[in-house]
Amino acid sequence: MIETDSQSSVRQIRIILHGKEAQNVAIRDAVRLLRTEQCKIDVRVTWEEGDARRLAREARQLGVDTVVAAGGDGTLNEVVNGLMAADDLYHMPSLGVIPLGTANDFAHACRIPLAPLEALLLIAELPAVPVDIAKADERYFINMATGGFGTQITTSTPEELKKALGGVAYFLTGMTQFTSISAVEGKVRAPDFYWQGEFMVLGVGNGRQAGGGHELCPDACLDDGLLDLSILPQNDQRSLAETMQYLMLDGGAALQHAMITRRVSWLEIHAEQMLNINLDGEPISGQSVRFEVCPSALCMHLPRHSPLLQKNAGLVERL
Repeated sequence: MIETDSQSSVRQIRIILHGKEAQNVAIRDAVRLLRTEQCKIDVRVTWEEGDARRLAREARQLGVDTVVAAGGDGTLNEVVNGLMAADDLYHMPSLGVIPLGTANDFAHACRIPLAPLEALLLIAELPAVPVDIAKADERYFINMATGGFGTQITTSTPEELKKALGGVAYFLTGMTQFTSISAVEGKVRAPDFYWQGEFMVLGVGNGRQAGGGHELCPDACLDDGLLDLSILPQNDQRSLAETMQYLMLDGGAALQHAMITRRVSWLEIHAEQMLNINLDGEPISGQSVRFEVCPSALCMHLPRHSPLLQKNAGLVERL
């Protein structure tokens, strides 16, 4: 492990900023306001895919105290993979998030402020707490993995349409792809659990929501050492149009009663055809995938009353 100067009280924060936000005035103002003699903040801007992962890995190797993912869920996913990819000999920085994406599913569920100054203040002022990281084969994710027709729709919905219409954009995209949507035949195995059949939606949650507010794993916690599994089986009595409406327009709340749910430390899924999986907005594909949880893998700056922490589970939230 790299040792830092014990006599120095200067905290080093490195922000990894998505290239599209390079001219974001709010970010520039926030960094300028919070730079002090005790808090050194520098910024690295991404140019192409893979940059955020590389920069996060370098930050860990340099002994930076805190790494901040400033972008959308995809940027956060890259940063997490970069931190986890570095050799264990290196100090693990704490992780912060400044949400700048379209959906910001992870930030919304955690109640991380959307305003850059408020988000950076939270990172600068509140101590980090241990959180779990999930893994799909060799790829890490912090929020959620999704599969089934919902994944096809969310990944093919244009960013411009999402910005303009929000959740309705997914519904419209789904309607245009109506004839090509079908259930996935698969098998799911986990400790003391086995299921086989056709499913419309699969959710493996370390966090709670994905795809612009679809709360597939509403009880998931970031620090319980477990993953939340949700399966929506194909139902001949429920039309595909109804499924799309419930999932895309109300975030899936109307379908919760139909979900098969479990809380597990690992699970394996095998599909009869190629299965597309969305990890925090980043696609992977294959017929077989193994998911597992890495308990307390890193520490993260979250609001004290974040509903994704076990100590706050079940509390009535006041927004």
